[in-house]
Amino acid sequence: MEYSNTVWERLPEPRLPVSLPYLALIFFVLIGLWSSFFTIPAESEGIVLRFGEYIHKVPPGLHFKFPFGIDKIIEVPTQRQQKLEFGFATPGYSNPNQVGDEPELEKSMVTGDLNSALVEWIVQYRITEPEKYLFDVRDPGLTLRDISEAMMREVVGDRTVDEIITIGRQEIEDNVLIRLRELAKRYQLGVTINQVQLKNVNPPVPVQPSFNEVNRAQQDRENMINIANGEYNKAVPRARGEADQKIQAAEGYRFKRVNEAEGDAKAFTSVLEQYIKAPSVTRTRIYLETLGHVLPQARQQIIVDDSVQQILPMLPFPATSSEAGK
Repeated sequence: MEYSNTVWERLPEPRLPVSLPYLALIFFVLIGLWSSFFTIPAESEGIVLRFGEYIHKVPPGLHFKFPFGIDKIIEVPTQRQQKLEFGFATPGYSNPNQVGDEPELEKSMVTGDLNSALVEWIVQYRITEPEKYLFDVRDPGLTLRDISEAMMREVVGDRTVDEIITIGRQEIEDNVLIRLRELAKRYQLGVTINQVQLKNVNPPVPVQPSFNEVNRAQQDRENMINIANGEYNKAVPRARGEADQKIQAAEGYRFKRVNEAEGDAKAFTSVLEQYIKAPSVTRTRIYLETLGHVLPQARQQIIVDDSVQQILPMLPFPATSSEAGK
């Protein structure tokens, strides 16, 4: 019995291949290395917080940070076009601020002429300064929704219901866009407002048939005005062209008559000067020139002196065509 106890005491004690503290240290180091790197997507920027304090922002790509929760990373989609919808909701949205809690109340508005209108619109924006977007305003998405609704109600409240439904849509969009940009800059939201777009603007359901009739009547009126303007633009230029043509023809005839009169006056003056110098010669020349113009136009003329009593023996009759042939 003593021998067996002695043999047992001589055997070596069993030991683990690696100690538990060493394994814990290796596991701790691996977790630290794993949590020391992070990746920012292509359409985002990363905001680095160290113990909750803003340090800096990083561009897309792979970056290093302090592990074990010392640095915290917030991804902000700065390159993504985001939108807010008022009065309606598009299924499948990812932005939590895109749709309001009460769309029916959002789109119900009072116009400047104390009528009611249902206005649906969209605000498109992009986060350009993520540090301001996260830390300068407590809830920037909700704040942007509130000021967008306030500006739309203010602009709609300054116009009549006819302007909102028909011809004033573009002006409303432009005015709301300008005011939203000013407020976003004043509140330091860190966003850029790109577009304000009215989707559907309708009167309340009970009066929609009457408004539709009014719209059709206004469209018919505009159509008739356009047709009349087309006829006017077609007839007036043609009449003006004809008037200009007649005026130019009259001007040409006037210049012609004036030039002819001036030429006749100059010719008469020159003949008069010659007549004053030699009356008889000039008179004879004028007489002969006149005969030269008149006689070729006469078929056959016989000139006889008044003193002649009998003209038959004196005038040979013109030969007939047969005699002329002989």
